[in-house]
Amino acid sequence: MSCKDGSRNGIGMDNGKYVRYTPEQVEALERLYHDCPKPSSIRRQQLIRECPILSNIEPKQIKVWFQNRRCREKQRKESSRLQAVNRKLTAMNKLLMEENDRLQKQVSQLVYENGYFRQHTQITTQATKDTNCESVVTSGQHNLTTQHPPRDASPAGLLSIAEETLAEFLSKATGTAVEWVQMPGMKPGPDSIGIVAISHGCTGVAARACGLVGLEPTRVAEILKDRPLWFRDCRAVDVLNVLPTANGGTIELLYMQLYAPTTLAPARDFWLLRYTSVLEDGSLVICERSLKNTQNGPSMPPVQHFVRAEMLPSGYLIRPCEGGGSIIHIVDHMDLEPWSVPEVLRPLYESSTVLAQKTTMAALRHLRQISHEVSQSNVTGWGRRPAALRALSQRLSRGFNEALNGFTDEGWTTISNDGVDDVTILVNSSPDKLMGLNLSFANGFPSVSNAVLCAKASMLLQNVPPAILLRFLREHRSEWADNNMDAYTAAAIKVGPCSLSGSCVGNFGGQVILPLAHTIEHEEFLEVIKLEGIAHSPEDTIMPREMFLLQLCSGMDENAVGTCAELISAPIDASFADDAPLLPSGFRIIPLESGKEASSPNRTLDLASSLDVGPSGNRASNGSAGNSSCMRSVMTIAFEFAFESHMQEHVTSMARQYVRSIISSVQRVALALSPSHLSSHAGLRSPLGTPEAQTLAHWICNSYRCYLGVELLKSNNEGNESLLKSLWHHSDAILCCTLKALPVFTFSNQAGLDMLETTLVALQDITLEKIFDDHGRKILFSEFPQIIQQGFACLQGGICLSSMGRPVSYERVVAWKVLNEEENAHCICFMFVNWSFV
Repeated sequence: MSCKDGSRNGIGMDNGKYVRYTPEQVEALERLYHDCPKPSSIRRQQLIRECPILSNIEPKQIKVWFQNRRCREKQRKESSRLQAVNRKLTAMNKLLMEENDRLQKQVSQLVYENGYFRQHTQITTQATKDTNCESVVTSGQHNLTTQHPPRDASPAGLLSIAEETLAEFLSKATGTAVEWVQMPGMKPGPDSIGIVAISHGCTGVAARACGLVGLEPTRVAEILKDRPLWFRDCRAVDVLNVLPTANGGTIELLYMQLYAPTTLAPARDFWLLRYTSVLEDGSLVICERSLKNTQNGPSMPPVQHFVRAEMLPSGYLIRPCEGGGSIIHIVDHMDLEPWSVPEVLRPLYESSTVLAQKTTMAALRHLRQISHEVSQSNVTGWGRRPAALRALSQRLSRGFNEALNGFTDEGWTTISNDGVDDVTILVNSSPDKLMGLNLSFANGFPSVSNAVLCAKASMLLQNVPPAILLRFLREHRSEWADNNMDAYTAAAIKVGPCSLSGSCVGNFGGQVILPLAHTIEHEEFLEVIKLEGIAHSPEDTIMPREMFLLQLCSGMDENAVGTCAELISAPIDASFADDAPLLPSGFRIIPLESGKEASSPNRTLDLASSLDVGPSGNRASNGSAGNSSCMRSVMTIAFEFAFESHMQEHVTSMARQYVRSIISSVQRVALALSPSHLSSHAGLRSPLGTPEAQTLAHWICNSYRCYLGVELLKSNNEGNESLLKSLWHHSDAILCCTLKALPVFTFSNQAGLDMLETTLVALQDITLEKIFDDHGRKILFSEFPQIIQQGFACLQGGICLSSMGRPVSYERVVAWKVLNEEENAHCICFMFVNWSFV
């Protein structure tokens, strides 16, 4: 190894010469580099003293060697990164080219079919004129009623079914067997989840996805086969029989059960054949289909509380990618028997968009999450214990589904129901349900619960986006929760001081959110909620003044079409082991949309384009029919309570009353969040069009000019509506607060909402002093009298906190008094100049 030498190297060699180090010196320097890549001058001199082999080298030359070594290391890492990016782009380009070829074939086929149908229509019209119409109709009916005879379920017969399933699956994954249209809002690219499409005009509902994952094909297959780990709606998959095939593949007979997503519909189950094989090009294929028409073999009779659904040929095509990783094609195609659910819920079972979000994209996201954890030494998403944290989120989701479905084989018994669409009460006293709970009461807890009660209900919501409602429920627990009932829930598990670490993210009326983990795409969050001030009297010594909840939150992206939003939490104790008992409770909000609208190509384009509408946009103006159905959703509520059996009647009454109060609160909040009340397509974004807001914008600009002598906006001669739009899109955060002793925010522009990470409705729960640290609060209180007397003040730069606890730096704050038409003080306005998250 050598490094370039010159007059500055301190060794006295000629310019342009090289200093050559001996292998022993290089080895010594490399050891030192791994211990300390950037040593100080003192450390370099110390190295020379400690390592005699370096004694003939000047400290300055050692400095040059370390600089060169760090540069080479940086170049190596950058080269490795660029090679990885290049491999990813090459694979994505190959995927896009294949997708383009498939689309070209689909276009050609559609053109051919269009010509054929036109010709057939002309022939049929002519035949109707010349012959009896009855013969034509009879001929058509004969063709439609032709059916295949029952298939033999012997190994040879099952192999025939498997090969047929494989051919049909591949024609859907890479061919034109199904007409695919782009998933609403999904834009393929190197950093996207992949290429996602939904079906148009086929039997049942179908979704398709193509993507890249950094896992080997065998590992991908292993993960996808374990469906309950990544598919939250999957209750169980039982492998009843395994048959090897002559070509090295396997045929498996499966029985699969899916949870019902709401209380208003029965659960689904499937009797399946799964075929795993390797293609000639080395691709690994896993394909599945329902077994409906077989004889002389095993079968699965109907199961109580389940509706037998059909899976049409579906599966996974996994191809090795050059340089590592896999290219995966996923197809899900099902007939979920929508006739078995109430008409209002049928769109949920007829929508390919819902299937894509819940199943197809869930598989791809789980693979990407595992790949990210494997490739990153310091995982930033699910933390240092990703598997354990993912298991906790899985247990929360599964526990909520168990309570929601209340299967009798898990010990649940329905004890009362006051009527249709009201609260249903179930009780579970099975040892399996109580085993973990009773262990947690041994440490000084005076009573032992021997039963669990679940109160559940479903309701239809109109004109409120699920993501917006879920964010409000998460951030403003005091608006719907009763602390006394929360404490009663916590009586099942003794709660002490929380030993979990985490930074404070938010505090809304006694609630502090402590983040634990999130997925790489931020569609799911795991967090600990600290509730303060639970006990209200000295007699409440049995209950702590603080309790903690483990909470799972997902579906907060309002731009994700068809996304299910969930907020599920369970009390935890101070020890909080990985196998701690959990009693999940919470909310699930599922958007409802027409299956026909979701499958229409025109509808897809309208939805995709509507995602780019600005704050003043209106989805109803797109001209697509039935937009109101996109704003309908079904909310399902389920709360669990552990209790002693002799208190069942009392607990039942309390639980029913509690859930009814939650329903009332949610209805009130949903009404307040509806776009008709907020004049916004997103429900909380923009106040444009409100007369009060337009008047306030006029007062803000006039008062700013009056006290500071300059214009707040570039053009202040516009009408009130244009003035409000300019103020709303101002780059600096502009917020108004009341003149009360404890100032509360009443208005903000878009930048202010972004800075505080809040919404217009939630803004009214944030006090002025809450966003400042101690130093900022002192400055504010010292300057507040000047604002009132002089009319304005300029505060020096500093740090404030968003409603989610994130630090925000700002260059300065300009504050001024806002006067109304009568020259009376209406509020105080603050403008945070050049703010940014730290």
